[in-house]
Amino acid sequence: MFGVRSQETVGARRPASDELRDAVSRLRWYHKMDIGGVRTPGVSDTRRALPRLHLPDSLEGKSVLDVGAWDGFYSFEAARRGARRVLATDSFAWDGSSWGSQEGFLLARKALGLETAVEARTIDVLDLGPETLGETFDVTLLLGVLYHLRDPVTALERVASVTRELLVLETETALGWLATPAARVYPAAELNHDDTNYFSFNQSALEGLLRHVGFPAVSVVYRTPLSRRLARTTWLGVRGEPLRSAFRSARIVLHARRSPAPDIDPGALP
Repeated sequence: MFGVRSQETVGARRPASDELRDAVSRLRWYHKMDIGGVRTPGVSDTRRALPRLHLPDSLEGKSVLDVGAWDGFYSFEAARRGARRVLATDSFAWDGSSWGSQEGFLLARKALGLETAVEARTIDVLDLGPETLGETFDVTLLLGVLYHLRDPVTALERVASVTRELLVLETETALGWLATPAARVYPAAELNHDDTNYFSFNQSALEGLLRHVGFPAVSVVYRTPLSRRLARTTWLGVRGEPLRSAFRSARIVLHARRSPAPDIDPGALP
């Protein structure tokens, strides 16, 4: 059974081959991660992002669904934390709809020796359901996906239909100063110059939607602190980016459960 060792620990024990280095260098990566002694040159810093998710230290005996897995870092992490079954799914990053492909996931899974521990299926989030997957899962990860979807409410309904215990949702958020549920809409590429970014819900809206789709216990475990938003705004300002849009951009992580769990202080992490 896999323990809770980090990818860095596991990867460091495997000397990198020239063949693996060459294979990694030929691909475009989204996740930065260590595989077989090689650090992939991705755009998402998983070492910084992982602690913010507050995943259970142990997933022993649990089944885990990773929606929007891309290069698979979080699928592999679930296996390392002892999950008895992990299913990684994606469509946008795997079917040619974006600049990514499934090649990074397949290479990383093989290099990490997780080919039997982590299964993969190309399927759109809106097609998820007990009838299409043939099963439900104890834990579902929906990380960095929701704000890319044209129909985020239906997506949450589909994800809820296959989640038995815990949904971990990480997404872009905005309008946090509003107590009433609200969302910012991006008709073009106003958010990060990416025309696949459509909505940023505020905390009140996310909590309400999660309860609506069947999770009565919802808690915020992370949100981008003001200090980090200010630092990012300064850095982007040096590059000539619009300061207002940079400051407005923030991330949030919520745990949505079928039953209550102990609260986590969202200010505990940077």
